[in-house]
Amino acid sequence: MGKRYFCDYCDRSFQDNLHNRKKHLNGVQHLRAKKAWYDLFRDAAAVLLEEQGKKPCRKFLQTGQCDFGFNCRFSHLTEADLEKLNAQVQDERRSKEDGGEVPASAAEDWLEKRAKRLSLAQNSSSPSEKTVFQYPPGWPPIQDLPPSLQAPPPGGWLVPPNLQWG
Repeated sequence: MGKRYFCDYCDRSFQDNLHNRKKHLNGVQHLRAKKAWYDLFRDAAAVLLEEQGKKPCRKFLQTGQCDFGFNCRFSHLTEADLEKLNAQVQDERRSKEDGGEVPASAAEDWLEKRAKRLSLAQNSSSPSEKTVFQYPPGWPPIQDLPPSLQAPPPGGWLVPPNLQWG
């Protein structure tokens, strides 16, 4: 049957060839679906600015539904939604002006927890104890490992006398 191309933005598939793909990617439906997808990730200030410039959608206000959905050129936000969005924008601006600092209580809590973890770690291991390597269970015996994974002998590898590098 041939290869098929699936467009994630439009949620549809079609036969994949140069003509069909180019026609789809330049189509109005695809461009609108792609714009709607990226609009989901815009910041609140840009959304508020755009929505304030639009007139309210009468059909959406009357019935709660609009046949055009994301493609509607009118605003689907109520006054309450616009106020919430405006409050969110103000909060974001305040946090940026404050330098995005974490509240002092959260930082203090984190520092206390860190100090507890460090003190527990120091108490559990005394400096006289040396960390001993534990061979992982389930691995083959050391003598069965390939030479590249075996540890070198204590004096190092033997170098043949007639070996020349370079």
